[in-house]
Amino acid sequence: MKKILLSGKDVCKKFDDSSEQELVLNKVNVDIYEGDFTIIMGASGAGKSTLLYALSGMDKMPGGKVYYKEQEISNYNEKQMATLRSQDFGFVFQQTHLVSNLTLFENVVVAGYLNKKKSAKEVQTRAEELLQQMNVETAKNRIPSQVSGGEAQRAAMARAMIHEPGLIFADEPTGALNKRNSDEILHLLTSLNESGQSILMVTHDLRAALRGNRILYLEDGQIIDEMIFSKYVEDEEKGRESKITEWLTSMQW
Repeated sequence: MKKILLSGKDVCKKFDDSSEQELVLNKVNVDIYEGDFTIIMGASGAGKSTLLYALSGMDKMPGGKVYYKEQEISNYNEKQMATLRSQDFGFVFQQTHLVSNLTLFENVVVAGYLNKKKSAKEVQTRAEELLQQMNVETAKNRIPSQVSGGEAQRAAMARAMIHEPGLIFADEPTGALNKRNSDEILHLLTSLNESGQSILMVTHDLRAALRGNRILYLEDGQIIDEMIFSKYVEDEEKGRESKITEWLTSMQW
């Protein structure tokens, strides 16, 4: 039986719209399992990113609870959440959010220094290894404006992995990339998952969704269905794509 890594119970979120409040997440209940590559899909405005931010503690909720490794984190203060993010969570966004005046290497090590459990030398060594693993070591001494979008995103992935997170949260990580760079990022995410890394990713891209072994479908602030697969195998991609396309069509995606 799979072990539950992250769990949301009756997760709610409202956005103020003039004098009214719009319910974006409506008592969502979801379990994320250790070792899974979980995908969140849904139409535009369904609340996909909002759910990701709520589960990761990046956004406060007016209702519901979130548990990580059976510990309630929805009641953590900002200092406790900062510690959790620096030790257990990794984040990859559509925009890389790299510090513009730091080199790629410096962006990764600065994130690593936030975790007080490792020495500076250990952080620097791991940063070198990760940048090599992400195929961006040759650009490590350049600042973000001097590299391609794909190189910047791979550096952002190295930054997310610097403290060996228990879970990576990815929000449309290929959304701003061309097909070649998107494929490279998806390949790296797949490789990380194959090595045991747990990933929770929001995407609207069918090609990205193919990489997951579990897809959740969000509609009107609720998870209405899911699909379960075995781990991604490139030779089985066409069959998987056909099944997901048929399922998404039935969801009126």
